[in-house]
Amino acid sequence: MRFLKLAVFAFLLVLPGLVRAQTIQINRENKTIAISTTDEAAATADIAAITIGFETLGPDPQSTSAEAGKLSHAILDALHKLGLDDKSIESSGQGLQKNTEFEEKEKPDQRAKQQYIFRQSWEVSASPQSAAEVIRAAIAAGANQSGAINWRISDRKSLQAKAAEAALVKARQVAENMAEGLHVKLGALIYASNETPNAKIYFAPRQGLVLNTESASVASYITVPRALEIRPQTVREEATVYAVFAIE
Repeated sequence: MRFLKLAVFAFLLVLPGLVRAQTIQINRENKTIAISTTDEAAATADIAAITIGFETLGPDPQSTSAEAGKLSHAILDALHKLGLDDKSIESSGQGLQKNTEFEEKEKPDQRAKQQYIFRQSWEVSASPQSAAEVIRAAIAAGANQSGAINWRISDRKSLQAKAAEAALVKARQVAENMAEGLHVKLGALIYASNETPNAKIYFAPRQGLVLNTESASVASYITVPRALEIRPQTVREEATVYAVFAIE
């Protein structure tokens, strides 16, 4: 009976911190300590998800769309010349709309040439080492709304597993401290579950990607002489583990 009371007490101590509702039967045959802990794992990003985009203005829908089409093809051609395939280039937005933003000093004839605006953007997955050259080549081809990067890791499941492992180690440490305070001996792990965020799948760039920088810099709307200095960020994954340990 003493062990039963201790188990109930231990379970109540950790109940407010549980992430998921779990039903644990506390009785003479089931003496347990339940713990919910969170930890993380980190690794250097090996994928740069780069925003590449442009906007162009025109006097009417037809001419604005026509100019957008030229820019769109020029930018994609520049990306393909770098060795990027279509699987690494995903459309994220495009559209034509009436332009409502004008500068106060603009004359009526200037505004007449800017009645419509077309925007298009892509998310381009490349290696961190080639990210700067991707941005440089895209801007040279007319991508005037480019440069934002979301850093990813291709083996996200492995990183999540490391985070879950670290959380489970922490759970055992907390359970051992609790058992010591209750003057009981911690037994084996009898149940464990973990929660990690939903992941979007990103295709890793091909290994050994060779940048054809000479041809990429020929066809351009603007001249961008040198690529930026870009360094990959650290990616962190968090996992929450719910663990139930037996007490002896």
